[in-house]
Formats: sequence, structure tokens, C-alpha cells
Amino acid sequence: MQTGKQTNKWTKAVQKACTYLLISSFMVAAPLKNAQAVNGEDEDPLILISEPGISPDGQEIAFVSGGDIWTVSASGGEARLLIAHPAQDSRPLYSPDGSQLAFVSTRTGNGDIYVLSLSDGKLRRLTYDEGPEELSGWSADGKYLLFHSNTGDIASMYDIWKIPIDGGTPMPVSADRYATEYYGVTSPNNQHIAFAARGMAGAQWWRRGSSHLDQSEIWIRPFSTAALSDTDYQQITETGARSVWPMWDADGKSLFFVSDRSGNQNLWKTDLQGKATMLTQFTDSRVLWPSITKDARTIVFERDWKIWKYDVASQKVGALEINLRGNANQQLPQYKDVSDEFQELVVSPDGKKLVFLAHGDLFASSTTARGEAVRLTNTPEIEGNAIWASDSKSIFFSTHSTEHPKLYRCEVPTQTITSLPLPEGDYNSLVLSPDGNLLAYIRNTKELAVFDLETKKERILYKGSLGRMSFASNISIAWSPDGQYVAFANYDSNAVRNIWLAPYKGGEAKPISFLSNTFGSSVDWSADGKYIYFATSQRTENVRIARVELFPHTKPFQEDNFYQLFKEKSPSAKKDSSITTKVDFKDIKSRLSFLPFDESVNNYVISHNGKTLLFAITNLGQQNLYSYSLDELSTQPHPKLIFSSRGRLGSIQFSKDDKQVYFLQGGKVFSLALASPTPKPLAITAHMDIDFNQEKNIVLYQAWEVLNKGFYDPKFHGVDWINVLTRYRRLATACATPEELRRLLNLMVGELNASHMGASGSIAQSPAPTGRLGLQFDPSAYEKSGRLVVSEILMDGPVSNSGKIQVGDQLLAVDGKPLTKNDNLQALLANKVGKKVKLKILSSKGEEEVALSPLSLMAEKRLRYRQWVEQQRAYVDKISHGRLGYVHMLDMSEQSLHQLYIDLDAQTLNKEGVVIDIRNNNGGFVNAYALDVFSRKPYLTMTGRDMPASPARIQLGQRALQKPTILVTNQHSLSDAEDFTEGYRTMRLGKVVGEPTAGWIIFTSAARLIDGSSVRLPFSRITDHEGKDMELHPRPVDIPVSRPIGESYGSKNIQLDTAVTELLKELSTSSPSH
Repeated sequence: MQTGKQTNKWTKAVQKACTYLLISSFMVAAPLKNAQAVNGEDEDPLILISEPGISPDGQEIAFVSGGDIWTVSASGGEARLLIAHPAQDSRPLYSPDGSQLAFVSTRTGNGDIYVLSLSDGKLRRLTYDEGPEELSGWSADGKYLLFHSNTGDIASMYDIWKIPIDGGTPMPVSADRYATEYYGVTSPNNQHIAFAARGMAGAQWWRRGSSHLDQSEIWIRPFSTAALSDTDYQQITETGARSVWPMWDADGKSLFFVSDRSGNQNLWKTDLQGKATMLTQFTDSRVLWPSITKDARTIVFERDWKIWKYDVASQKVGALEINLRGNANQQLPQYKDVSDEFQELVVSPDGKKLVFLAHGDLFASSTTARGEAVRLTNTPEIEGNAIWASDSKSIFFSTHSTEHPKLYRCEVPTQTITSLPLPEGDYNSLVLSPDGNLLAYIRNTKELAVFDLETKKERILYKGSLGRMSFASNISIAWSPDGQYVAFANYDSNAVRNIWLAPYKGGEAKPISFLSNTFGSSVDWSADGKYIYFATSQRTENVRIARVELFPHTKPFQEDNFYQLFKEKSPSAKKDSSITTKVDFKDIKSRLSFLPFDESVNNYVISHNGKTLLFAITNLGQQNLYSYSLDELSTQPHPKLIFSSRGRLGSIQFSKDDKQVYFLQGGKVFSLALASPTPKPLAITAHMDIDFNQEKNIVLYQAWEVLNKGFYDPKFHGVDWINVLTRYRRLATACATPEELRRLLNLMVGELNASHMGASGSIAQSPAPTGRLGLQFDPSAYEKSGRLVVSEILMDGPVSNSGKIQVGDQLLAVDGKPLTKNDNLQALLANKVGKKVKLKILSSKGEEEVALSPLSLMAEKRLRYRQWVEQQRAYVDKISHGRLGYVHMLDMSEQSLHQLYIDLDAQTLNKEGVVIDIRNNNGGFVNAYALDVFSRKPYLTMTGRDMPASPARIQLGQRALQKPTILVTNQHSLSDAEDFTEGYRTMRLGKVVGEPTAGWIIFTSAARLIDGSSVRLPFSRITDHEGKDMELHPRPVDIPVSRPIGESYGSKNIQLDTAVTELLKELSTSSPSH
């Protein structure tokens, strides 16, 4: 950034970028001397090519570039554009006869399957579900397309489906309940299907390196839709590695696949007995999205954004040279309305002006203006943390760029911008002293400093752990009314956060609060200097406002108000505005109290006169703004509701006279007069040109820098993170669409081989919500005759509640539309959620019309999960002969914790022991609360007269099971479920049965990027009781039992069988007192 006077358009030699977090935080950046731009003029322009599909005769390859589909000779050369659309098209696969091309497109939402006729260009849509489908391949006879989707199973587990090429309703091919199957392909004779199962490799295909949760196996089973049993499934590859993308050899006696069992992804081949051979010898990068010819002589795959070809006979492999020829879709600059994207609103001291952030740049407006705001900055950097100078004519703000994050001042009338003579660094929490001469700030989350605007000198007040790199906006500082102290939030040696005071003129900083809370921020002084207020909480507790009395003093008396009426005031008398801050650190620990409201506070602000506190809370989906009097003589001891609305309130501020309130809601500015509290939107608009071809470089750097500053491991799992930036910066210059850029971001973060990662963005078009009937249909009957015959009815679903449809009945029509074999039921139920739908049913009694209201996707998933839980509970009850109870936790959320309480009360009080099941639990944060229930021991019994005896904990309202338990885990027990497992083992609450957990445990958050997309940020290391890392280290089990794929098609549950046997054995050997 150039210093000195500048115009609105800042000049740049190179593009720079920065990190702007979802929580509006900015993080520290060290200069990157080795991370220079790499798109030199002497380098050939890049072309990003992905997801190849080779024709059955091996003569042509279809692939994806820029979200469009191209074709090229199998020997490389000039590629021509085949399918162009503004949406993202992907995974092109030729039909067995080469006459058609199937692919996935987001043109109708999350991703649906389409088929293109190569002879006449006709395009047909096949799938209509609102969830994304991932195309796997064609059936060998060309009659069906296979895909996997998670909409029909519990949570995010994939099932494999097939759909007729001529249209129809998808039917499951392999849908093992609460297990995951994906990448299904049929054998050459169409008799079997090979597929990958277990792990998250289907979702995290972009992750590089070994991880237990990504380990998967290749399985086969009959392709027939006739009734299956659990014995129809055969495991082909061994466990312990990622094995994906199976492809059949031409004779159907062996399989090609991709695996990292050698330490890096390579092509492999195995016979059906599991004897495998590695075919390629890559030691770096990833082998992705392979495709094979009909004669199995040639395999193509993606590697490093190029198409590679492997000749099976000669075992030669190499990258194809490809050039694009065609008019592909281009991202042209857009003139965008950002009027609903305002952030970080600040009202000027004179109450007449506003400054705010929109899409990384600063804008200003008056508090009464209508129309376009004045744009103050127009740079490739992201500005933020703006505050007004005391004269209300200039603002201070910070920028965050690749190499030179700094602090600036902007003279608003002339828009002249100068940098302050301070070291480069990440500046946050800018606050001016009451006289406006001193600027306090946090630099690099480690230093509390003050800059004298007159002398241009800086003073460091404190060095310590003032905040996490990735959450710098949570840092909070405030000046005392006389400018003698700076209050700030600080982490101590136990990483708990309290408020400290640092004297400006020198002296030791000292704490004034001593809570064992990990969250503390929004510090503020009372106007009279007697109190400090701040927000504080634990993660699972309500945020409360604490008040510290800085020195003991006598509170004013109500009676004095009356006698003041008799005192005459001289007309010339002036109010004494001088305030001297006094702090008595002796016994200050005992002078903390909480304001008397228990709801969790989102944010708060104190009026300039110090008499009123406004705070926002969320209740029943509503944002409620309350006022509370801080006047010590107030007769109003309770908060007063100002108004309620939907949408989170942010940047709440008082006007200069404390009569108006300004705030942000839904990205817009609102004002509210306290005398008549009805919010009014300010008609402020803002527009800007957004050029994807410039912004993509910023987004790439932002995502990289989020992890550079905040990733929990400073060694980046052994990855040269600077080198990663160098490589991916060049790749970013070739990205043609936002979707292609996000794909690149996922591959970049995948280099770290860490959990809780990924990049995501909003979809261009929301899919039509598909109504759910709570029915399963018989695939065999549909394949033979096109009839939809009911095979399963979901408990408590619409059909179940109607009581008029039974298993074996046939669905004939929907809303008067007779069903044919080529009708897609999901298409007929589009946009039908919650609406009246009429079904015509054929039963043994004849035809009947049934009216019901379809469910949403998530509602059906919840019911399917609860049905599964009841099935497991009934199984445990049966095989234990009624002696054992059963509970399952879907995740570690507060909602699941409450469900655990319900299930323990309703299902286990009269049982001798309980099976605790956390298989497929995808984590959360309540492990400690759940463990408390199982670890608390009895110590008293209470017996009322003529009443049964009862454990004291139950009578006193503290949940405690106080019975023997056993824990069941599997590969998909991840994150906080692993914390639970570690606690269960460490406290020796019982044995652990099943499979080792995921090894997928880091505390995580998300960071928002300038284009609206986001990237996950694992920021906190988790270690076990011995100090060993839990990330990439699964929690072991005492009794290993692996659940076979396909088990739900049978009558056994091997992991529950083992758990019940072991717990009953414990009960038989334990003493009566146990």
C-alpha cells in the first residue's frame, strides 16, 4: 500500500488479499518473503482439467473445465466444447454403446443427473430430488444409471441407487441402513455391482493423506433387485486404507481401483479374492475420478488438474497435452448491489455520520441521508475495524493484505488516506481515548498498545495472550472516562478469559475479574468510572453481563432526590464533568456481580450518559431488544422490552444525545427512537463492480491465510504451507468459475490431511423441496412391471399416521396423475412439502384415495433415525431378555443431550444395565454433560413416609444412571463423540466394544471469505489424559468387532450382540452392591 496522500482508487503493483472471518475477525500475518506471485510472463497459461470419462471404445475423452464439458481425442490435442451452461456441469460418463453422455449439473439446484444424446443433442433430466446426486456409472446393458445420494439414509450416509435411462423413479441398489456405500459400478455381465463402503472418502475425495475416517473398502454384491440378505455382500480389499473408484476388468474376474495403501494414491488391481497389485508408482499428489474403457485396456484419471492415461498392457502412464477450443462460459465483471451486506456499523461522535463495511471496502453516509453511500476505499485489500476520530471528520481503520497489513487514517471529506507510522501487523479493537488524542489497539493479538496522535509515538501497555489468532474480533478494550486506564480481555495460563486493567502512564497490568470462563469480551466502563461491565460465559452456558465495582463506595439514597428539590442552582453554575478513575484492587475479587437477567445476551451497549444498557437476546427465533437502567436510583429493577423482530441485531449504538439507536439487521442499517421504539430502515444503498477474475486471487489467499494464522498445528502436519500457497496461487489464476475455485480450495486445504476442513459456498439456484411420504417401494416389483408397491412404512410418517396404507399396497396416482413406469415420483412431489396431496392406492380392498401432507427431507430423516433407534432398542431388549436398556446419541448437540435424558428416563430406569451407542455420532460439544450422567455415583437414599426409596440424585434433580454400562463405537464416531469415548475409558466407566473411532478431533470454526463462501478452520489441539494428540489417532476399543456391510439386510447385529454378551457377563459376576 502506498503511503501519503492518495485518491479513492489506490494504486497497486500486485493483487493483495486478506482474511475476513465470518465473525468479522482479522488475524495476524507475518510477512511472506517466499510467497511471491508465481504467474510469471514466461510461464505457459494454465488450463484446469478434471473428472475425465473415456468412451467405451477408447477413442475419445469427455472432461470438465470451467464448469463446462469438453471432448478431446484420447491421445490429447485440441479439445472442443460440448456442453456449456452458466451452472456447474460435472462427471461426464459415456454410455456402454457410446451414443449418450450422462453428467451431473447444478442448473436445477444441488446437482441432478442429465443425459445428452450425442447424435441429436437432445438433453433429458433424470433425477429430481433436492439433495445432490453423485453419478457413478452406467449399467453394463445401458438401461440404468447408478448414483449415490444421502437423502434416503440417516444423517449423511450414502446409498447406491439406480434409475432407468428412459426415466422413472430411483430405486435402491445397496442401502445398508446407517452405513455408507458409494461409487457403484456393474460387472460386464451385469450380474454384480462393485462399490466402495465405509468412511468419508466419498465426500472428502479431495483430502490427501491417510486418515482412519477416510479408510474404505471395495465390496461386491448381486446387482439384482431381488430380495437380498446380509450374506450377499463380499469384501474384496483389506481394511486399513482408502480404496475407492472400483472398475471392472473386461472378464469380470478382477477389479481396478484407487488406493493409498502404499502411502500415496495410486492405481491398483485386485482379483476377487483380494490379492492386489499396485500399478502406478506415484509418490505425491492425488489420483482422482478414474474411468475405464469397455475392453479395460485404458484407464484415464485426473491428477494435478490434468488428464493422465494408463495403458494396462504396457503399464505406461503419462499426462495428455490438451488445448481448449471453444467459447466457454466466462465470468464477466458484475455491477453488484451490496446494500444488504453492510457490516461493522459505527456512528460518528457528532451523531450525524455513519461508516460501515461492504464486501471488504468502507462506505460512509449521513444518519439522515437517502440513496448511495460514499465509497471511501476501493482496493483489492479488505478494510475493517473502522472508528471515527473525535472531530467526526476522519476515520481510522486497518487493512489486512498478503504482506503489508497496516493502520490507516482517512480524511473523509477529501478521501485522503495516509498510513500511521507504525510497524506492519494485524490491528484490531481500535479505540480512541476520551480526549481523542490517543489511539489504543491490539496488534497481532499479543500486544496492547497506544499511539499518540500528536507526538506520533507508541507505547506498549501489555504483552500476552489477548486473543486467538483466528478470533481477533472477540478482543475487547475500553478507555476509562479520564483516560488513565485501558481495560482489556486477557487469557491467563489456564486459557480462561478475564478483564484486566493497564495504567496508561505506566505500571503493572492487573486482573479485576477472576471467573473460570473461556469467553469474555465487550468490556465497557460506566460513565462515572465506578464500574466495568463485560460479557462472559462458558461454551455451553448463557452469556451474562458481569459488573465489577472498582472501589467500595456508598450508593446514593432515594431520599436525597427529594431534598435536592430544595437546593437552588446558580444560573452560572456549570456541571463538574471531571472524573477521576479510582481502582482499589484489594478485595476486588468479591466485588463482581451479574446483572439480573438470565437469558443469553447476544450483544449490548451502554448509553453515553451511562444510565441505560441496551441488550439483545434470542428467544423462540425472535431477536428481542431490551433496555435496563443502570441508574443506581432507578425504580425499574427489571429489563424493559423495546421491540422484537426476526434477524440478528448487530453493531447496536446510541446517538450522541442517547435518544436514537442505530443497528444492523439483515445487512441493512436501522434507526430507532427510544421514545417511540419502532425500527426504521435507513434508505442507504451501495454498489460496486466485482470482477471474479481479480477476486479469485484474493479468495485463494484468504483461505490460505485463515489456516496460516489459525490452524492448530504451527507445523501444518509437516506440509510446507508456503509452498502450497505458491502452487495454488498459480492454479487460482486459471479458475474460470466460483465452483472451480471452491474445488481448488478444497484440494488446497486437503493437503493438510486434517479433519473438520473444507470450503463451501452458496448454490446459484435453490432446488425445489421434494415432499416425502415416508414410504419405501419394492425395487423388484418396480423393475419387473413398473409398479410402485409399498415395502416399508416409516414410523410416525404421513402414511403411517393416516393408517390407510399397508405394506403390499400399490401407489397408482398422485394428485390425479396416473403413474407410469417412466414417471419420477420425486418430480411429482416437488414443492409439495406441507401441502395436501391425494394418493390413489390399490389394496386388497380395491382402489382408495388417501389425502396426506408430505414431510420435508430433514423431517423424514429425523423420523428414520428415531425408527432405527427403536429397532436397536427392541433388539437389545430381546437378546438380553429384558434386562438391558439401550440409548443412542445422534450427535453431541444440546438437543441430543436432552433426548438422552428422555430416553434414559423412559427406557432404562427398570433395567439392570444400559448399552450406550454412539456409532455414527458426528460430534458437537456436550460430551462432559453426557459423561456426568454415567459417571455420577450414589451416595444417599431418600425415603418419604409410605413412599418407595429413591436415589438422592434423582430426588434432588441431578440425573445419574448409577448402573453398569457398556459403550459401542465405530469408525464414524467422530469429534466430540471421541471426547466422550476418551472420558468413558479414562474414568473406567465400562468396556468399549466395536470399531476404533474416527481420529477426527480438533475444535473448529468457520471463516467467511470475501465472495461469501467459507472455509473450515480447525484451531484448537485436543490431547488425551496422557497428553497425546487425538487428531489422526482413533480411540481404541477393548473388544474389537467390525460390522460387515449389508448387515441390516439380515437379522443380526454383531456389535450389539457382543456388547450385550459382555455386559450380561459383567452383571453375572458383579456383587449385589454394584
